[in-house]
Amino acid sequence: MTEEMMVPAGEPGLSLYVRNKRPADMTTFRPERTVLFVHGSTYPAETAFDLPLGGQSWMEYIAARGYDVYLVDVRGYGRSTRPPAMAERPEANPPIARTETAAKDVGSAVEAILKRRNIERLTLIGWSWGTTIMATYTTQNPDKVARLVLYAPQWIRTTPSLVQTGPGPIPAYRTVRKDQARERWLNGVPEDKKAGLIPAGWFEQWADATWASDPESGKSDPPLLRAPNGTVADTAEFWNAGKPVYDPARITVPVLLVAAEWDRDTPAYMRQTLFPLLVNAPTKRMVELGEGTHTIIMERNRLDLFRAVQAFLDEGEAGR
Repeated sequence: MTEEMMVPAGEPGLSLYVRNKRPADMTTFRPERTVLFVHGSTYPAETAFDLPLGGQSWMEYIAARGYDVYLVDVRGYGRSTRPPAMAERPEANPPIARTETAAKDVGSAVEAILKRRNIERLTLIGWSWGTTIMATYTTQNPDKVARLVLYAPQWIRTTPSLVQTGPGPIPAYRTVRKDQARERWLNGVPEDKKAGLIPAGWFEQWADATWASDPESGKSDPPLLRAPNGTVADTAEFWNAGKPVYDPARITVPVLLVAAEWDRDTPAYMRQTLFPLLVNAPTKRMVELGEGTHTIIMERNRLDLFRAVQAFLDEGEAGR
């Protein structure tokens, strides 16, 4: 079954969209079977984690295995409140939703879930920028996190970012076209593999749902999706400058790093550098998936991702 709710973000006028999926007959809620997703830099959570590609979403896949699964949109994304600056010219305001703010938004969602289910902690799953959000929250609130999944993790960048805003001060937000999204998605994929990477109709299904999540997107031709630039500012100030946003040594819960070989948004060197820095995680694992990109979640090998993460989640039930 599915439930939707708006959670206060801790600031007047700001609310966060949270979605829950779980088995309809579930009556007992446990920390090791409670999961929260957060999205990356550009697109909302629901069209990544709860889009029924091929008849099933990742949220449904996990919920079908007896889990209480949630997603949250950070302010400025998806169905969460868009700060007033997003209604103004991008250049008129500083970048919206820096990682520190996004981690607080995740904290608001976590508190609502823990209170709702009367549990003390839960598992966090982040994708791309979302890994930085979830890792940051975990370093600040280790007692509220059972396990941590970092799918396509960010780390110190030594190659150019695929998300650019041009010269000058970083504006409050940026806009993205569907053709730009597809080009970024396929960056780094061998030419002979591109045609079969995304099953027929899946990109269109995702793009239509994602651009529809922005009520302003249909007012331009072609449609433009607005995305906050807090993550771009963090990349410039921290990752591109050789400074981490968080300290991996402060993560004291089991951690899974998982990503695919053709990922150009967060290349392999990032996770390979991060992994040995997780010196205080009681267990840690890094899984490399073949023939997939940063967005393997919506590609023909998506079940490889789902299975790798599920195996890690299920170990929490076993007490590992």
